[in-house]
Amino acid sequence: MEVTGKIIAVLPVQGGISKAGNEWKKQEYVLETHDQYPKKVCFQLFGADRIEQAAIQPGEDVTVSFDIDSREFNGRWFTSINAWKIEHVAAGTSEGAAAIPGNYAPAAAPVASAPDLSSPSATDDLPF
Repeated sequence: MEVTGKIIAVLPVQGGISKAGNEWKKQEYVLETHDQYPKKVCFQLFGADRIEQAAIQPGEDVTVSFDIDSREFNGRWFTSINAWKIEHVAAGTSEGAAAIPGNYAPAAAPVASAPDLSSPSATDDLPF
């Protein structure tokens, strides 16, 4: 899934040591959409290297690609929005992507170029 908006809050880095003895870090960000009725979305980046690579600052416009995960604990459900790709947007165009590497990123086939969708073509067999 994807959402585009302005970063309105950068929350403090959280970290600790896992049961396996490995150090972990995560940081949460709040994004406000540019819709007619703006929505706020709190998402997280997991991993110190991914946090540094994304370098998200308050006030930036970004497009966030993410996965949603819910899990149950003691009869209550908790939901996480985990970002796997951050694109910094400047004046409505993409400057480039800060891809967040990780084994939970969905596989995507490489695309040579985007098709021109502005005019219908003769080979277009879709009914709409």
